[in-house]
Amino acid sequence: MLNPLAWFERGTPKFQLRRFAGSHLHQEQLSAPICVAHLTDLHVGRVTPMHVQMAAVELVNRQDPDLVVITGDFVCHSQEYLDALTEVIEGFDAPVIGVLGNHDHWSGAAEVRRALRRGGMEILDNAHTTITLNRERLQVVGLDDAYTGHADVDLATKGLRRDLPVLGLSHIAEESEQMWPKGVPLVLSGHTHAGQVTLARLNELALGRLVGHRYIHGLYGSRRGDEPEGAVYVGAGIGAAVIPLRLGERARREVTLFELGYPPGSFDEDHNPQEALPGRPPSERTIQERQIAVARKQARRDRKG
Repeated sequence: MLNPLAWFERGTPKFQLRRFAGSHLHQEQLSAPICVAHLTDLHVGRVTPMHVQMAAVELVNRQDPDLVVITGDFVCHSQEYLDALTEVIEGFDAPVIGVLGNHDHWSGAAEVRRALRRGGMEILDNAHTTITLNRERLQVVGLDDAYTGHADVDLATKGLRRDLPVLGLSHIAEESEQMWPKGVPLVLSGHTHAGQVTLARLNELALGRLVGHRYIHGLYGSRRGDEPEGAVYVGAGIGAAVIPLRLGERARREVTLFELGYPPGSFDEDHNPQEALPGRPPSERTIQERQIAVARKQARRDRKG
C-alpha cells in the first residue's frame, strides 16, 4: 500500500553527519581510539519509510564505526513493523547496543526487545555491559526509559568500574545529571527530535519553555573534567512519530560520530557545547499518569491477544 506521507520523502534522504571527540577521561583511559556511531528515534513504521531507515544504516556503515548505539524509540505506536525493525538492526556491520524509549513501552516493550534481539542488538535495561573493541575495553551503561518511569540509575551503574572507560545511554537527556556523579562522563540521548523545526529557535521555545526540557539538541556540559561533572549529547533522530517535517539545519535527520580517545579540541567539531535551559522536571503525578498509560495500553493488547 502506498504510504500517504511518502511525498515528504521524495529523492535521496538528507542526513547531517556530525562528529565530536570523547571526554578527557576517555583519552586518559584508552590506549587506542574507539569510534562510536550514535542514532536515535528510528521510529520504524508508516511515517518514516524503510528507504530512509536503510539509507541511515548505509551511511553509518560507510563510516566504519567500532560500535553503533541507538537511544530508544525504535517504533511509533504499533507492533506492525517489528519485522522491518529487525531488518534495520541486522543491516549494521558493527556491534549494536541500545536502550528503549517511551514509544517502545507504549507499543509493547517485550515485543520490541524481541525484535531488536533477533536483529543482533544488545538491550540494556538499567544495566551495563563491557565490550572489547580495538583491544580496548569499554563499559556501556544503559537506562531504561525515564519518560515512562522505568529508569533506575543506581541499578544501571551498580558495579561500574572507575578504572575502565564508560559511555552512557539514556533516551531522556536529563537523566545524565544523575549519571555523571556515578562515573559516566558522556551520555548519549534522544527523544526530542531536535524539535523538528529549528527556525527562529522554535524548538527551544516549544521543548524548553513549554515542555520543560533542559537539553533540546546537540552537545551540553563539559568533557574536560570541570563543572558540570560530565556532558550529554541529544541526537536529532532518524524518524518521526507524527509527520517527517524537518526545517532548519539543526533539525536534519542525523548520524553522529563520537571519537572516544581523542580529547576535545583535537579536531573541528560540529558545534561548541551549549548552555542548558532552565528546564522543569515532570511532577510525580505526571510520571504516575505516564506509567498508567503504559499499563492501559498493555492491558488492551492483552485483551486483544
